[in-house]
Amino acid sequence: MKRRGFRRLYLAPVLALIALMAWALASPVGSSPDDDFHLASIWCSNISNTSACETTSDPSERIVPPIIHFSPCFAAQPSQSAACQSKYFAEGSRPSTRTNRGNFENNYPPVYYAVMSAFVGPNISVSVVLMRLVNIAIFIAMTVALFILLPRSRRSTLIWSWIVTTVPLGLFLIASNNPSSWAIIGIGSGWIALLGYFEAEGRRKLGLGIVFALASFMAAGARGDAALYSVLSIALVGILTFTPTRRYLISAILPIVMAGVGVAFFLGSRQSTVLDSGLSSVGGVTPPTANPFTLAITNALDVPSLWSGVFGTWKLGWLDTSLPAVVPLGALVAFIGIVFAGLVRLKYREKITLGVVALALLAIPTYVLVKGLNVVGENVQPRYLLPLIVVFAGIGLLGMGRREGSISGLQLWLIVAGLAVAESVALYTNMRRYITGIVGHGFNLDSGIQWWWSMPVSPMVVWVVGSIAFASLLVILVKEMDRSNDTV
Repeated sequence: MKRRGFRRLYLAPVLALIALMAWALASPVGSSPDDDFHLASIWCSNISNTSACETTSDPSERIVPPIIHFSPCFAAQPSQSAACQSKYFAEGSRPSTRTNRGNFENNYPPVYYAVMSAFVGPNISVSVVLMRLVNIAIFIAMTVALFILLPRSRRSTLIWSWIVTTVPLGLFLIASNNPSSWAIIGIGSGWIALLGYFEAEGRRKLGLGIVFALASFMAAGARGDAALYSVLSIALVGILTFTPTRRYLISAILPIVMAGVGVAFFLGSRQSTVLDSGLSSVGGVTPPTANPFTLAITNALDVPSLWSGVFGTWKLGWLDTSLPAVVPLGALVAFIGIVFAGLVRLKYREKITLGVVALALLAIPTYVLVKGLNVVGENVQPRYLLPLIVVFAGIGLLGMGRREGSISGLQLWLIVAGLAVAESVALYTNMRRYITGIVGHGFNLDSGIQWWWSMPVSPMVVWVVGSIAFASLLVILVKEMDRSNDTV
């Protein structure tokens, strides 16, 4: 009997792990947006762990280790490296600093913080990196499970929807301590798991149902907006799959229950107040007029900058790490090229559903901005919309398994090359910003190091290995998709 040979595809999870580990190591403790808030929420989620966090007489305050509160000492100062953290690390891991920055009054759903609190230990740096690795492992495990469970015709949609939406912001956030990691993973995985659930039978249906339920619970338990996105995603899949049969209605019980879970998480968090008042204004630009109609038009015209921000036109980290133009160019060309190629193959319901997502991507940020009397650039950030952009890409690529329409081999490999370069440059720039600050230090990341983890692997090794792993991953996945479908 002929034995099946080793397939390069088996290396994909390992390469994804290496590439995302490079991103996990590319930035210090406190580097993702509002990390002082999120880290304090994690450290104080387990109230029995008094070695990590202590309560005060004020229910809105906690006592945390100094580095948890002061870790973003470099925020908004791109020329400042993360070396400023050393004095706070020197004060140890015992709680000694009061803070009101945390999920102490149900601002966010509690699940993400509760799970991450299980990895809090005496070494804060190790704990932070471990949490990032857990998020990476969840993402890879869920994607592998979906690849195995979904029919062959849906696998291209799964893989391409991640490929064209994660450079650079998605890679940065998935490998971070920010609850947006779970929002992206949960929404991006959950919608296609539910689609496969309605289409499958037997054990595959059961497996896809489990993945969907887990993904929806993760997203809804991480952020209030992700809870609403989960409900929206369920409705979108309903549009795609509805048939007036008893079998369908029985299958619909699971998503209806999970929609209820999403609503409960949203209403149980203070993020639900955005429906009434938007997000509070922060000292930036004050709208020249409070006229809701004028403000809505102004914001609607500028909202596309939030979409493009996912691909690198906005800064990373605390919105203080500018990326070279090659990053958004490579990422946007990949997204537009692949998704637009898929549009010609969409069926009627798929076109309607794609239109609903596009409307949501425009209407949701516009509504929140108008309610808060904000303009684009204040409060609402691209990361809030990234989960929906993954869904938009996925629905636009539902025709991937169909033969009509194609991208030539040269076009395809130019897209792959552009993405690989964009990821490598983004990773390098992100590392440079924290190692020395964005100042002239030459090309070698190992030269003039001001901040780095206490480990024997140098920054240049992390960057080179991470970049090669990501490029190799793209090549393997694209070849596999091309082999499976004969066309893109």
